[in-house]
Amino acid sequence: MGRGKRTLPVGRRSVLAAVAVVCAVTVLAAPGTAFAAPDPSPSASAATVSNEELEAVRQKLEKLYHAASVATDEYNAAEEATEKQSAQIVALAKRIVEGKEKLAELKKRAGAAAAAQYRSGGLPDEAHLMLSDDPRDFLDDAGRVLQGQRATKGLLAEMARTQQDLELYAKDASARWHKLEAGRKAKAAAQKKIEKQIAEAEKLESRLEKEEKERLAQLEEAAARKAQTAWLDSGVLKDLDSKASKQGRKAVEYASEQLGKPYEWGAEGPETYDCSGLTSQAWVSAGRGIPRTSQEQWRQLKRIDIADMRPGDLIIYNADASHVAMYIGDGAIIHAPRPGRTVTVAGAGSMPILGVVRPDA
Repeated sequence: MGRGKRTLPVGRRSVLAAVAVVCAVTVLAAPGTAFAAPDPSPSASAATVSNEELEAVRQKLEKLYHAASVATDEYNAAEEATEKQSAQIVALAKRIVEGKEKLAELKKRAGAAAAAQYRSGGLPDEAHLMLSDDPRDFLDDAGRVLQGQRATKGLLAEMARTQQDLELYAKDASARWHKLEAGRKAKAAAQKKIEKQIAEAEKLESRLEKEEKERLAQLEEAAARKAQTAWLDSGVLKDLDSKASKQGRKAVEYASEQLGKPYEWGAEGPETYDCSGLTSQAWVSAGRGIPRTSQEQWRQLKRIDIADMRPGDLIIYNADASHVAMYIGDGAIIHAPRPGRTVTVAGAGSMPILGVVRPDA
């Protein structure tokens, strides 16, 4: 499913994705099964980098990519906020235009009413009564004048309210414009953080020889397997037998079809994803909109005990909720790990779990 390859029909892609998931789950899912952590040993032609030094590199890379993940959440949140503020400013601008048009029409009507009153009200009421041939005509005219006066007062009051509304709209638009500018600055700052952390990680990795990179990959896999084994051996899945909801199945199917696609920070597909871009779009495809970032998914979605977890639920990782993955059953997840990696299947316990949330609770 990588870029540049022939596009398969959707049904075929689903089958292949399902096969990949089943194969991965077969390996990941047996509670109580211990994973043998490989001990990468330098070959005879290996460089001077020891396993201890490579482990230090692994931990450093983990910290750098974690920092990039946190900054990515900041970027996504700022982007979401700027889009929201922009839409609100456009709506306010439309209301201001409509308010000005309404005010102009009210002024026109009030002017016409005032002119009519002036033309009919040049003499005192007593004079109109004495000069009138029929007192009833006078009373009818007086009633119409009174109605006109009331209508004019109503027009003036509506003009005042419209003017106040316009002033409020203008203040609101100004405040939202300042928030928009603040959001843009936050977005730019987060982008710099991401690029800095990723560049530093790539620079660190580029110093390693091919054989050292292979040993580093083995260390990463060993650390993940060790964590997954400990998680499974804890008995966390012992009584877990929950089936996915209809929407949950659709979300898992979508995530499965993205296997092999590259990670890209700030991306929501369809060619690349970051972690929360993958989970949010998977649930959009299932007919349920959810927050864009992993931190907001943790804050806003209903939290579920691990013992009640079912496929389609989202597992939030790290104390700062900086990573998210989709649980697919049998102790496995699908997630977009980090820059330089692709959407993949992994052990649900291979990273520090903060908690579980359910989009369709």
